[in-house]
Amino acid sequence: MTRLVFGAIFLACAALVLTAIFYFQQELGLEPCPMCILSRYTFITIAIVSLVAAIHGPRGVALKVYAVIVALLAATGIGVSIRHSYLQHFPPKIESCGADLDFLLNTLPLAQALPRIFQGTGSCSKVDWSFLGLSIPEWALLSFLSFAVAVLWVAFRKSGK
Repeated sequence: MTRLVFGAIFLACAALVLTAIFYFQQELGLEPCPMCILSRYTFITIAIVSLVAAIHGPRGVALKVYAVIVALLAATGIGVSIRHSYLQHFPPKIESCGADLDFLLNTLPLAQALPRIFQGTGSCSKVDWSFLGLSIPEWALLSFLSFAVAVLWVAFRKSGK
């Protein structure tokens, strides 16, 4: 059961990051904002820890350690998602998420442009896409919450044996 849960979380994180890169960014042309990039890094980190846990198949204390690590990472993602959603619902009067990708690549040497590219260039308060009334950070929030609940349930449930 633990391998299945951690494996499913790994696959879900991988699917979310790949969807963000190849569908939202490449296909739809949506530029990620700095908070989107933070969410991606959090999903990637959760994916790595979950993959290691799925391969390891932990029990006892090790299972609880993996679960707490994933839950803490998910809590970080929850915080980013809440703040991002707040900015979308209550946009600031002055937007300051940075320059766009073309500007960075055309005006800066690659060594200076690369770190800024990974910071994200889109607007944090703009809602570019929604599904079922929820924006991207709201879907990310639900994902992070689901991951935290799943790992904590697997690690701390009473087995009934």
